[in-house]
Amino acid sequence: MFRTSSLSLLSCYVLLLLRNTHPVASWSTFVVPHTANQDDTPALTAALANFSTNSTILFQKGTTYNIFTPIKFPTLTNVEVVIEGNLTYPTNITAIQNIVASSSYPGAWFDFTGGTNITLQGSTDPNWGWIDGHGQAWWNINQQTNRPHGWAFNHITNGIIRNLKLWKPIGWNFATSGSQDIHIYDNVILAVSDNSSAFPFNTDGFSAGGSNILLESNHVENGDDCVTVGSGAINITVRNSYCANGHGLSIGSLGEGGAVADVENVLFENVVMVNCLYAARFKSWTGGNGLARNITWKNIAFSNVPFPIYVTQNYWDQEDGAKPNSTSVNNTHIEDFLFENFVGTIRDVPYVEGSCVTDPCWYAVTNATGKEVIILDLYPNTTSNILAKDIFAKTETGARVAAMCDPTTISNDVGFVCQDGPFIPTKVGL
Repeated sequence: MFRTSSLSLLSCYVLLLLRNTHPVASWSTFVVPHTANQDDTPALTAALANFSTNSTILFQKGTTYNIFTPIKFPTLTNVEVVIEGNLTYPTNITAIQNIVASSSYPGAWFDFTGGTNITLQGSTDPNWGWIDGHGQAWWNINQQTNRPHGWAFNHITNGIIRNLKLWKPIGWNFATSGSQDIHIYDNVILAVSDNSSAFPFNTDGFSAGGSNILLESNHVENGDDCVTVGSGAINITVRNSYCANGHGLSIGSLGEGGAVADVENVLFENVVMVNCLYAARFKSWTGGNGLARNITWKNIAFSNVPFPIYVTQNYWDQEDGAKPNSTSVNNTHIEDFLFENFVGTIRDVPYVEGSCVTDPCWYAVTNATGKEVIILDLYPNTTSNILAKDIFAKTETGARVAAMCDPTTISNDVGFVCQDGPFIPTKVGL
């Protein structure tokens, strides 16, 4: 019933490895040139057409490259982009805003939009291979206008992203919309503010779209979703990773404006969640349509997390104003959701998370006590086969662990007594 796609994904990546093996004699290497105090993007862009097939594009170690304007890669075939040197964004906020606002902006600072057999590789050297977004200056002044997205790895077939290291990115990091057969591993994202009053808004780690995507052994410290899986995604596996300070392992948001959602076969497994607002989260908008099916969160260790398991079909964005009162009977349907082996501590002491800019905070749950290990905010006749089993949690204050669940909205034994009150596992939840 709760299927996973790990074996099929493994087969895909073995095939990918074989496809990425090329005759040495046919291979070209382009060392990206650098000029002090000048933008290095134009020289690279001018050369890309000659190295779009069977090539290595190398940012060499010992050099700090000035990526002062976005890089838009052409369609690539059998190409590896190797970042052994450091890369820096501009420090001039206004200059970046003007670029993002222009009609020529490609949509991300590093834009891959099509190709086959593409590797994006960083460095294991602790001093080199860093991409510095200078995000702290943006966070200090709470500047959220015309921020750039980081890496669009979209519409790629057979791709690898590994060993990249992002330092203080301004906002959204990696996206894989429309891609298939992608392996993303051993990457580091450090979007951590030096100033407690300056929050790194919207520094999402990985936005996993497309099909047959494997993310593993990644380290993310940020201020938004560690990983989020969007509509259209199928066969996504996230495992053996670490997330801190952000908003969890998320599906959605789905169904905004009545959109038809389609998410299937997602596995989050063996992930450590520290100081995150959520551990596992599903979010869809009231009035949405479509289906989210076969989603599993398994073997999740969490520490200092206020909402370990949170499922809502009534999501809303604080940027849109007050939460609406909707009477819509439509909602994104949920089938075959499994939460298994969650172990950790619930943060139940008073706090204000950095993304809170409204009163009440956008993440506030009406009538919640702050002791809940699981909250199911559902609509009637929209769900089937939700199960929470082997849930072991304690509160930081020592208070009894609670749950929130309306029994009129579920159609099966969900593994605990469905009530607003103490968390009491049932037989199927043990």
